[in-house]
Amino acid sequence: MALYLKNATFINWKNFEFVRTDIIVEEGDKGTISFLPPGSSVPENSVAIDCSGKYVTKAFANGHHHVYSALAKGMPAPAKTPLNFPEILKFIWWNLDKKLDQEMIEVCALVTAIESAKNGVTFVIDHHSSPGAIEGSLETIAESLEKAGISHLLCYEISDRDGKHKTEEGIMETENYLQDHQGLVGLHASFTVGDSTFKKAVKLSEKFNTGIHIHVAEDKYDQQQCQEKHSKYVVERIKHLGGLQNPKTILGHCLHLVDTERKSISASGAWVVQNTESNMNNKVGFFNSVGLGENIMLGTDGMHSDMIRSARAAYFNGLNFDKTDIAGIYKRFRNANRYISQNNFRGDDDNNLVVIDYPTGTDFNQDNFSGHFIYGLESKHIQHVIAKGRLLVKDRKMTTLDEESIYKESQELSKKLWAKMKNY
Repeated sequence: MALYLKNATFINWKNFEFVRTDIIVEEGDKGTISFLPPGSSVPENSVAIDCSGKYVTKAFANGHHHVYSALAKGMPAPAKTPLNFPEILKFIWWNLDKKLDQEMIEVCALVTAIESAKNGVTFVIDHHSSPGAIEGSLETIAESLEKAGISHLLCYEISDRDGKHKTEEGIMETENYLQDHQGLVGLHASFTVGDSTFKKAVKLSEKFNTGIHIHVAEDKYDQQQCQEKHSKYVVERIKHLGGLQNPKTILGHCLHLVDTERKSISASGAWVVQNTESNMNNKVGFFNSVGLGENIMLGTDGMHSDMIRSARAAYFNGLNFDKTDIAGIYKRFRNANRYISQNNFRGDDDNNLVVIDYPTGTDFNQDNFSGHFIYGLESKHIQHVIAKGRLLVKDRKMTTLDEESIYKESQELSKKLWAKMKNY
């Protein structure tokens, strides 16, 4: 059954062209959209949605998320105050991810799905870690996101930090998952992954014709450890081990790079993902795109699921620390869609749409769209969300999940998780 969006103003996400039109949205993985003159008769076997005064455009994608952090909001401070980035990982995030069980992972994914969908995000690229519950974790996340109607590109964070047994479990989980799903091969970061593990991950990516997803030089510590242990810069090491030259590879953060690393990334075809608010939260530095090329997209790094907010933070932060402008930030905002399309991943076709209720006191048109995008538009303006032709959000409420019951469960599980985290 098709959706029929009546009296809409369609905004082309590539050139900002505004068109008054009715839109037929076909359901399915390869569903299409068709345009008819405003006021056309509603076709049989279709559901009409009045979009008078509303704007319709392509839905959004998140280039780097952490589903497992969904139960972190409001959690107590760690027993010891972290003094640097390695201690932030040790006392907060590695403490949290080790305490997750399958029930918690499932509710994390459901909460992430709700918060993504209601913010107009219908495709999530996620980097998962749960050393205490590795087996089946990716399938749990996939099923939960799909239940909500969210498409995805998942990976498990392979790392040597918890010993050889956990490394092998992570590799096995990745291989088992990629047998039947699109996904990536996840690695934590250079400083927690030895050469042998890295080479196994690269071979796995080659076997399944996919890319690596890894945190790169998020903190100076990553570079220092790479220099001390391998006598190489981080990107140089990744390239040496065969993980760079792949257009499906995603390099997270990329803050502390030398010029030669930037040139290598630009020439490689790999993608960089910028996570501004996470970088500020962890006090690790500020993103600078100089020399990295055009393959830069935006993520939230588990801080939240709001890509418009992420774009706004990237823009204002970039005024001080990066060479960019509003058009450049909008391009990064949309580059996750381009990454998905260019690499032939499924789930982000034309029938993924948002309907925006955006009353504004100034003229809104093709010429000033980008200004409204940064200074006016917010996720609160998203009224309906469509994915694969299905209405996931109607009048700002999920249609595919029971939000109230999921949040009730997640609140109880958050308390259980926080109690477990006290026993570091």
